[in-house]
Amino acid sequence: MKSIYKTLINIIIVSATLTACTDVIDVDVPTAAARLVVEASIDWEKGTDGSQQTILLSTTTPYFAENKNEPVTGATVKITDNTNNETFTFTDNNDGSYTTNGFIPQLEATYSLEVIHNNEVYTATETMTKGVDIASVYQSKEGGFDDEHLEVNISFQDPEDETNYYLIRYIEEGDLFPELEVDNDEFSNGNLKKDFFEKEDDEDINRKPFIPGDKVYISLYGISERYHNYMAILIEQSEVAGDPFSAIPAALKGNVINTTNPKNQALGYFRLTQVSKAVYTFN
Repeated sequence: MKSIYKTLINIIIVSATLTACTDVIDVDVPTAAARLVVEASIDWEKGTDGSQQTILLSTTTPYFAENKNEPVTGATVKITDNTNNETFTFTDNNDGSYTTNGFIPQLEATYSLEVIHNNEVYTATETMTKGVDIASVYQSKEGGFDDEHLEVNISFQDPEDETNYYLIRYIEEGDLFPELEVDNDEFSNGNLKKDFFEKEDDEDINRKPFIPGDKVYISLYGISERYHNYMAILIEQSEVAGDPFSAIPAALKGNVINTTNPKNQALGYFRLTQVSKAVYTFN
């Protein structure tokens, strides 16, 4: 009886101790001032006139904020063709998107972006980079990391006697985020290049291998060297998330410059690319 009584006393003491450890502790998390985020991807799809273009503006939010996207409205957005001084003004749709139906793309032409927000002027300059056609799209189980999983393969011809940089985007129908890759022709100039996309089984993120009937949207962009380097770092930072031995990700500086207040730089990039697209359904 004494043993049972002593055991009950110990349980009460332990329970009281654990309960005392459940006090809520408020921690002040430092937050930085909101910064402008510019998503200015001017993509000229092959087979279209490239006249319809959209630029997205938002501001950064605190990490624990419920709303992860704060659209920017009331800004002034325009792009100028520096060759003939033609200006294309983008319409504010009051949801963070700014659009135009009159853009005129020209390969190898240089364009300047200007965004005016909160009385500060942001600018960027980039060249419209030509792309190549996707020569073929097919499925196999031979080119990936697991010979039991389906993968989609593409091939494209790299032009001779010039340096080329590429961005390849894959996204399965229904997925929220795409798979991005960058490539160049440093060791394959003038050759037929190949690439593949395979999904490995990962229960932690609910990722499953491809099965017949799955549909994948593929985009092959011709990009500038500077944008290639920017995306290479961005992809590397996204892939090491959760790795305790990786370098700490840092804010990646794009090509958008705040000419009014250099200390308040924007995030994002102004790119102009020509893109070839394809859709593949596994069988």
